[in-house]
Amino acid sequence: MIWFAARPRDPADPRWPLPETLRITLKAENTDATRRRFEKVYPSEPFGTPGHPIGDGGSSFRGDAEALVVVVGIDAPLAPNT
Repeated sequence: MIWFAARPRDPADPRWPLPETLRITLKAENTDATRRRFEKVYPSEPFGTPGHPIGDGGSSFRGDAEALVVVVGIDAPLAPNT
């Protein structure tokens, strides 16, 4: 398995689960597996932020392959400082 980075195509997409993080790094076999892993790790449908709520009808990235960009073969993420 190699490292992949997943990020929203639109940085302002309210569905992105970690707005303060530009990308999420995942280890997977290929880009499709990366998308599936992302959907498994972040399955919830977001409700936006207090300043920009999107209500109960919020959607996830599931089924919207164009909205999630997967970058192939990135460096392993740095270990967190403890």
